[in-house]
Amino acid sequence: MNSCILMAQITSQPQLRYTQENQTPLTEMMVEFSGLRDNDPPSSLKVVAWGDNLANEVSQNYHAGDQVILEGRLRMNIIERQEGFKEKRAEFTLSRIHPMGKGTSPEPSSENKSSDNLVQFPASQPDTQSENQDEEKNLDDIPF
Repeated sequence: MNSCILMAQITSQPQLRYTQENQTPLTEMMVEFSGLRDNDPPSSLKVVAWGDNLANEVSQNYHAGDQVILEGRLRMNIIERQEGFKEKRAEFTLSRIHPMGKGTSPEPSSENKSSDNLVQFPASQPDTQSENQDEEKNLDDIPF
């Protein structure tokens, strides 16, 4: 099964157009995502959304600079160049898109981390039941 989830930033304004045959709407855009290592340059990828609902949603609600989570399929296209050689290009066919924010970086820097989605655990308390170390700790006190 070919299924991918990708966190990326939209780098080009989504462009809505229609196929010639049956006027199916499709939206194309470019996204960028971080490399695996700190010194790796970011990678770019073409994203295509097909169909009335998804193509229109992407073109109307998303813009260059938006941070998104993309769900879909990855495929390789072979393009014959005028120079006489073939080129492979990756393309992401979108099935779902989720907004994350506008113009934010994919990974928060150490000085700008958001704690909105973090659960704070209570500070470690000294074990007051040291006489009976075989007794199990009560896990009901975990705050989630």
